[in-house]
Amino acid sequence: MKKIHLMFCTAAVIVSLVTVAKKNISDDAQEIFKVPTTHKVVALTIDDGPHYKATPRILATLKEKQVRASFFVVGSNVERYPKLLAQEVAEGHEIGVHTYSHPLLTKLSAQSIAEEFARAEQAIGVIAPKPTLFRPPGGFYNAKVVEAARRHGYTIVMWSVDPKDWSRPPVDKIIEKILADVKPGSIILLHDGQYPIPTTEALPIIIERLRERGYEFVTVSELLQYNEVRPTLNFLRWHFNG
Repeated sequence: MKKIHLMFCTAAVIVSLVTVAKKNISDDAQEIFKVPTTHKVVALTIDDGPHYKATPRILATLKEKQVRASFFVVGSNVERYPKLLAQEVAEGHEIGVHTYSHPLLTKLSAQSIAEEFARAEQAIGVIAPKPTLFRPPGGFYNAKVVEAARRHGYTIVMWSVDPKDWSRPPVDKIIEKILADVKPGSIILLHDGQYPIPTTEALPIIIERLRERGYEFVTVSELLQYNEVRPTLNFLRWHFNG
């Protein structure tokens, strides 16, 4: 009876962990919103650039604070400012794809989506290796977009903390929103595709405040290594089968 009870308890734990995982990472690990972990690590992600005014200021802050971020770049902007992408790569930041022209992908045909990927990859490929991470413009995607991303070898990266900095709220509102919503494993969404944007002023304060709370900053790819659900599931399955 004790063994049967243990088996039921273990199964219940597995179901619970799977439920947690589904809220953060999709079944096939193709769409990521955050990473389930108890480690105080977060990823800063920056969309829409590079921009000739906003990006240099953000890069200067990241260099001064010794933080590496994940930049989801727009191919057409890369063509305009290739030196900024080269700087991002040289300073150890991670590069992800944010399409070529920042369209609403859910309104495009499968062929047009593929062309967006191909043109973005071509622009980035002059300077950096083909990225493995992709973020859909505006966060809008459907089954067609997911399939296209999969064919191109991308993992879709969303976010769990969004201060809507693109709408240019006051600096203190951006900081308050991030501090209120951040948790271990969070993916924070910021932007550098326009100027002026309060993100350039908020970023150093965000970094300082989160460090005061004990957080460390990693790229998205590094954050994925902190996923504690999958190793736990593997152990429980081994224990259950044993």
